[in-house]
Amino acid sequence: MRPIRVLIVEDSLVFRELLVQNLNKDPAIEVVATAKDPFEARDAILEYRPDVMTLDVELPRMNGIEFLQKLMPQYPLPVVVISALSDKVFDALNAGAVDFVAKPAVTGRAQLEDFIQNELLVKIKIASTAKISQIKQKAIAQEHHGGFSGKGKELIVAIGASTGGTEAIFSVVKDFNVDIPGVIIVQHMPPGFTKMYAQRLDNQCRVQVKEAETGDRVLPGHVLIAPGGDRHMHLVKVNGIYQVEVKPGPRVNGHCPSVDVLFDSVAKVAGPSALGIILTGMGGDGAKGLLAMRKAGARTIGQDESTCVVYGMPKVAYDIGAVEFQDKLQDIAKRTYAVLNKM
Repeated sequence: MRPIRVLIVEDSLVFRELLVQNLNKDPAIEVVATAKDPFEARDAILEYRPDVMTLDVELPRMNGIEFLQKLMPQYPLPVVVISALSDKVFDALNAGAVDFVAKPAVTGRAQLEDFIQNELLVKIKIASTAKISQIKQKAIAQEHHGGFSGKGKELIVAIGASTGGTEAIFSVVKDFNVDIPGVIIVQHMPPGFTKMYAQRLDNQCRVQVKEAETGDRVLPGHVLIAPGGDRHMHLVKVNGIYQVEVKPGPRVNGHCPSVDVLFDSVAKVAGPSALGIILTGMGGDGAKGLLAMRKAGARTIGQDESTCVVYGMPKVAYDIGAVEFQDKLQDIAKRTYAVLNKM
């Protein structure tokens, strides 16, 4: 099997060389070219035909987002963005990037090498499997779901996603009305970015969205997103009221927060009063938790293969019998309302 051919687009010579040295240590990777700006990158793409491109957001002559907007319609290519803590990363994902990594603030060589080998390498390998045709497919808003008719029912909607999930979650949540039961979400993301992502959704959707904190109530028309970092989000019930608890814990399936941890708590606390949704992502996080929810009487939905950027998590969930309904991304909000109205 031939190595993954990588193009590095980075304006810092020191960091660029560090990327080349460390990525080439992995026999599954071959850095075929580097570029310091989008104009050099364009020429390198045409000459070397890379499988994956890493892209800094802040670049000379043209920023990375504008470059993506021009590149993707003409030459679709899996792109992993390397970004400082900034909401610009979501503009890059919206423009067609597969995923991103948070550029470490540290300058020590050992720490930077650890970041490249343990974070960036993984993202590049995942990106090489992504279906780029799905990245630019914008879901058409579904306004004919009719709303939620079960007022007075204490229902919960729990969603989990990973690679490709920021855009997938937006595609679903933007079609939720303020009548939707309380929604809790785990999206694999580095610390700091989840708060910006929640604010972005809050500005773009009808429902209210915020990064979750311990004690936050799970209310109709509200969406809580688990903070990235070293804490898991759990559903709890305090004095008969659904709340979330965000507390430190070890990685589960390589992730913290973990979708499985959230779904397991929903299965125990909400049982048949819950609806679980698993979206695009690499690996199997959330599959066993979704099965636990279904066994507890919850209803479950999985994104179908044709609309997933990476059909990993939904596939594992489907294969083990955790998925009751499998739908295209653009139909999931409609399905959500249909199922909730029968609960």
